[in-house]
Amino acid sequence: MNEDKVRLKVLGITYSQVQQGAYALVLEQVGGPYRIPVVVGVSEAQSIAVRLENIVPPRPMPHDIMVSMSHGFGISLDEVFIYKFDDGVFLSELRFSNDDRSIAIDSRTSDAIALSLRTGAPIYTTREILEQTGFIIPDEEIKKDEKTGEEEPAEIRLDKLAVVELEKMLAGCVEREEYERAAEIKAVIDRKRANK
Repeated sequence: MNEDKVRLKVLGITYSQVQQGAYALVLEQVGGPYRIPVVVGVSEAQSIAVRLENIVPPRPMPHDIMVSMSHGFGISLDEVFIYKFDDGVFLSELRFSNDDRSIAIDSRTSDAIALSLRTGAPIYTTREILEQTGFIIPDEEIKKDEKTGEEEPAEIRLDKLAVVELEKMLAGCVEREEYERAAEIKAVIDRKRANK
């Protein structure tokens, strides 16, 4: 494996600081301090949450169908690779193989993670992306679930989100007439633009 690759795992999904209709999937560096927030839509968040909570839906979801189809044709998902961060969007690819060949297929990161959770395929990114988009939570700020002792998904700080994601949040807040929150988001956008 390329030494530049860093393995990630899914920590959870949070929506406490993101407007209704957009969720943050929190990925955590395996054996390291970084976390990466990835903004995902409602349906993708639902598909990921169903798997994280081990819920069996009455009918298969699209990601379940894709996994079943892959298994049926003898194709395995070897890994998910988040290979680029461009203009606030994470670019990913799915790396599949069978007995004869290996291929990489472009994918939305949310779909790639949903498939990884269903197959157990590892998730990787580059050290550059980790340092560019990741954040570190000091130990004293890490919250633990009282029952399980596991870490709870981190609250996503606005200044860690890309301008394009903040603009979506801003539009949602204005639509719902949440003007105080909208002003807070607008101030972060203005600061980010001023620092460019």
